[in-house]
Amino acid sequence: MASAALPPLSLTGFQTWVKSHITTRPQPPPPTTDLSGQTCIITGSNTGLGFEAARLFLQLRLSHLIMAVRSLEKGEAAAEKLRKESPEAKIEVWKLDMLSYDSIQDFASRAGKLDRLDIAILNAGISNTTFNINPSTGHEEIVQVNYLSTALLAILLLPTLKDKSPSGVPGKLTLVGSTLGLYSEFKNRDADPLIPSFDIETKWTFETGLERYGVSKTLLLMLLDKLSQLVDPDHVVINALEPGWVYSTGVQRNSPIVIKAMMGIIALPFSRSARHASYMYADAALVQGRQSHGGFRMNWDTYPFHPMMYEAAGKKTAERLWEETLSEFTFADVLGKLQAVARN
Repeated sequence: MASAALPPLSLTGFQTWVKSHITTRPQPPPPTTDLSGQTCIITGSNTGLGFEAARLFLQLRLSHLIMAVRSLEKGEAAAEKLRKESPEAKIEVWKLDMLSYDSIQDFASRAGKLDRLDIAILNAGISNTTFNINPSTGHEEIVQVNYLSTALLAILLLPTLKDKSPSGVPGKLTLVGSTLGLYSEFKNRDADPLIPSFDIETKWTFETGLERYGVSKTLLLMLLDKLSQLVDPDHVVINALEPGWVYSTGVQRNSPIVIKAMMGIIALPFSRSARHASYMYADAALVQGRQSHGGFRMNWDTYPFHPMMYEAAGKKTAERLWEETLSEFTFADVLGKLQAVARN
């Protein structure tokens, strides 16, 4: 079920956290899950949950894994560990810098030359405790990586996922979201234009960075909703997932040591293991079918979007975001890519 078809979320953030980390039992993929012959791209897969998801998929007999990473050296080091565990699989490391539109276009072009592509999981993301502008685009880095670059890569991969998956079987595009995307304050939601409003430097604290991370994941849910309206699920099924709170996923890699230590103390008693979190990747990308198109998967269930997305003002924000996103990517023929996978 699409999240947009559900009533707005009524749970508080604390209630959702309790459900996720105390009352929910992790569900592994069915033992019959077999990825033999399939090809999967996972971005940010040299560390954290991307790496653990790659490991799980290989254990489910994935034939071809493409690890999309910023550092080829670190990617190859991670790939060697997986090759030792799954010597029968083909494991490649491809360069992908989510701070560079050129790198994203080069990656998507390379993917278009594959003989087969079944699954793409856009897992790469960042959280900063300082305000940083990406010099190549002029945008704040969290919004750049978690929303803008993810949106560009998603759209560019859609035709390949449609054309290079087996006949009659839609490709699968899975975005990695966050519970924080359901509860962000999003104080600049009425800004017009919207995207440049994130690029205005402000006093930056740990709380500021956490809120910006949450907003970036709200933007991602808006992207999911829009793409699911435009894209035919018979061509590509698009959904998103929340893996749960997992300590040391890599998303906090830019945080000060003190913050990392504090997060560890808080997280360790309640957080999911990386293994259990990887089950959510399997749920969204493997277990769920066409019925999950436009769905935000969390706790092995479909959850509603941010409450503002059901309100008239929030819908205007989402439409403004989409129009500005398309304008940002005029250089990449995104409208042509969307037309190739559009609903009839």
